[in-house]
Amino acid sequence: QVQLVESGGGLVQPGGSLRLSCLASGRYFGSYAMGWFRQAPGKEREFVAAISRTGGTTAYSDSVKGRFTISRDNAKNSVNLQMNSLKPEDTAIYYCAAGANWPFIISSAAYWGQGTQVTVSS
Repeated sequence: QVQLVESGGGLVQPGGSLRLSCLASGRYFGSYAMGWFRQAPGKEREFVAAISRTGGTTAYSDSVKGRFTISRDNAKNSVNLQMNSLKPEDTAIYYCAAGANWPFIISSAAYWGQGTQVTVSS
């Protein structure tokens, strides 16, 4: 069992930056691939970024590639999402997820956090 808690969301102006963090409790954090997903109002949850168990491989959606960076620290049971050059269309609830499979897609997620709101607006 893995519990995930996100933090770092908030209100930011277009072009600004935010750093989301996800802290995991439970054992064997390093056994899981980790991902970030987001869900905007009226839309389905979508993939944002993922990182493999060791951190050696990452993947990004086309919409965030070059702007967002995912990283993890297995010693601290944490995964982060650095978001730069934010756009209004990035506004959504962002969810952290853990799963055993790679590539990490939404159906791979076995555990979810409660989500953190990111709002990009002037």
